Amino acid sequence: MNNLGERIKDARIRAGLSLRGLARQADVSPSFVSQIENGKSQPSVATLYGFARILDISVDELFDERSAGQAPLVDGWGPDGENNPINAWVPSEFSSRVSVVHPAHRAHLEMADGVRWERLAATPEQGMAFLRIIYAPGATSTAGGDLVGHEGYEYGYVLKGMLEVTIGAEVFVLKEGDTLGFDSTIPHVLRNIGDDEFIGVWFVHSRRHGAPHPPS
Repeated sequence: MNNLGERIKDARIRAGLSLRGLARQADVSPSFVSQIENGKSQPSVATLYGFARILDISVDELFDERSAGQAPLVDGWGPDGENNPINAWVPSEFSSRVSVVHPAHRAHLEMADGVRWERLAATPEQGMAFLRIIYAPGATSTAGGDLVGHEGYEYGYVLKGMLEVTIGAEVFVLKEGDTLGFDSTIPHVLRNIGDDEFIGVWFVHSRRHGAPHPPS
């Protein structure tokens, strides 16, 4: 779980919300919120969207920086690695505005039903998320397959597998090499309808400052 529950709890406390208050606004049971905060359950993608909106935080804040930072250097990569291109600017002002990440150092989140987000790059820019997303066979972005909308625009590129994307009344089946883009305020849901793992590169840019929402 990479302490995701602890980070949600910390954000809730900073926002001045009780456990029951968060549950009420997210339309889930207090016991479910407690299970998530204690690491006994994993939230769905849609539930995490709701928490981020209610707590007025960026989903980026919920990624576990420690899990990425503790990974050993690979072939000279990492913050101080000799092969990290960012070092071409050190000690330049640009070093704080460039993000280069080796696969072994990606911060990530594990969601319910076999959904995983890997952050591909992180800069100080607010309201955006650049991710590699992985869906296990049968995995969906919402429990029960409900359609959910959120702020922003969403763009995706399929690297592997098959993904069914329902946007409003339209249903699209994406395969390797396919791309899409849509207004994320339209209720939608993603589902891996294939027999193999789905992998894609996703970019979401929010209209609302400070509240990016990764792909649903």
